[in-house]
Amino acid sequence: MKSGALIVTTENISGKRLEALGLVQGTVIKTRNAFVDIGQGFRMLWGGKMGAYTKMMETARAEATELMVKQAKSLGADAIVAVRYSTSSVVSTASEILVYGTAVKFKSQSDAVAAKRSGAKTGKN
Repeated sequence: MKSGALIVTTENISGKRLEALGLVQGTVIKTRNAFVDIGQGFRMLWGGKMGAYTKMMETARAEATELMVKQAKSLGADAIVAVRYSTSSVVSTASEILVYGTAVKFKSQSDAVAAKRSGAKTGKN
């Protein structure tokens, strides 16, 4: 993958033939300190946006995504398809973000033609 990672939630990328390289993932577990938890506890009483937790989860998503991209790059991927995010509570004060997808390499038209010819020569189509 080059500098800008192509990450999509779809299983295909329009106009591209894909070769699957394998599952890639990133996971991060985050927790806030006790003082933030107390402040956010008061926020729950009055309602409203829980800014500290929102920021924590945004940061965790970004870090998990970066870990997944790094793993895809190590496989020589051009993109990651079928990306999904999942979150869970590990303990009452910690949350896990998991992101996963399939690392893929773009196949050129010449690869497709060669594969078709190879299949025709061996009788496999």
